[in-house]
Amino acid sequence: MAVDLVAQVRELLFKVRLAEDSGFEFKRVEFAGESDRVRAPHRDALADELAAFANAGGGTVVLGVADRAQADGGREVTGIPRERLDALESWVVNLAQDCITPPLDLRTLTLELPDRAGIQRAVLRIDVPRSLFVHRSPGGYRLRVGSSQREMAPDYLARLFQQRSQARLIRFDEQPVPDTTAADLDPVLYRRFLGPLDEPETVKLRKLHLLTGPEDDAALSVAAVLMCTPAPERWLRSAYIQAVAYGGTVNDAADQLDALDCTGPLDEQIRRALRFVQRNMRMPASKDLGREDRPQYSLRAVFEALVNAVAHRDYAIYGARIRLHLYADRLELASPGALPNTLDVEGMALRQSTRNELVASLLARCPTGLDEAGRARIMDIRGEGVPLILRESLALAGRRPQYRLVGEELQLTIWAAMAARP
Repeated sequence: MAVDLVAQVRELLFKVRLAEDSGFEFKRVEFAGESDRVRAPHRDALADELAAFANAGGGTVVLGVADRAQADGGREVTGIPRERLDALESWVVNLAQDCITPPLDLRTLTLELPDRAGIQRAVLRIDVPRSLFVHRSPGGYRLRVGSSQREMAPDYLARLFQQRSQARLIRFDEQPVPDTTAADLDPVLYRRFLGPLDEPETVKLRKLHLLTGPEDDAALSVAAVLMCTPAPERWLRSAYIQAVAYGGTVNDAADQLDALDCTGPLDEQIRRALRFVQRNMRMPASKDLGREDRPQYSLRAVFEALVNAVAHRDYAIYGARIRLHLYADRLELASPGALPNTLDVEGMALRQSTRNELVASLLARCPTGLDEAGRARIMDIRGEGVPLILRESLALAGRRPQYRLVGEELQLTIWAAMAARP
């Protein structure tokens, strides 16, 4: 760690002597009087700089170094009062969350650099990784170009959305996730996909597109984070299923019976969500001769619905999670993302289209571990899931499930089987 800090100090000293470039920006820090209120840099201007780096290839902002070069070409290390470092860091983190959409994750580090007199001054280094998303700041959609940042032209912005796959033109689940390394992989989770070890693990991981990028700077793909790490939400904050059970027929917090955030690898999320439904659904009884209990829902149908939601949701939509709500008369499952390609609601039972092909192929290798699923593997790539959901739910409840596309969200309602009337 000490060696790394020494290297970072040397790098910064080298950069201080040179001009700003596409990867580095320097800012003098000024406080208002004796308070901790930051007067410079301006909050919106710094937010623009951070978003511009994230929208480009990433970069570093150093607070405590003058952005204007001296006559000899170097920059003055103005420093930050040590008693105000915590307040400044909190200010930076808060503006990255409040002034940038979607919020930006940063890495901050306090270092010391010598000024021209050789006195050590505290500075704050802010590392901004290249983002999976396109970020908007107070100045609009900004991009770092050379040593400055500027607002993106509409045509460039459209291309950037396409490259980041929010326009769904490339496979999002194969993209590298910033700030990940091979060390973030869980061996137990990834080895279930490798098969016979007839070649090095890293080679197989790359062939499966679980590792991507240069050999010396490999990152995990989105699919690797979702399937081969114990906590995908560490990098993709909304990659989980939010399950809530209500006693009545409306969304009322006062009537909430149970709640669970189903986290973990995607296959484990499915298992946890199915157990949640099993635990909370009622067992209405028939009034006919020879009383017979029957479940509210076909667990096979619920399992298929959960698999489809997890496999086909749009993980490029920031801040949107899968929502599973149980009511007295129905189950509602909402999955972020419109239908992929040319698929429409009416054709879902007849056609299939996969948004996340790598995720789907990995799920197809995972054992279910659930007798209620009715099959050995999580994913059925034959496209029989939607017909099964419709068929089994209709037979049990006497009412056809309903798919609806509401904005950028696919919603499924499965009606509960009710007790037969005398």
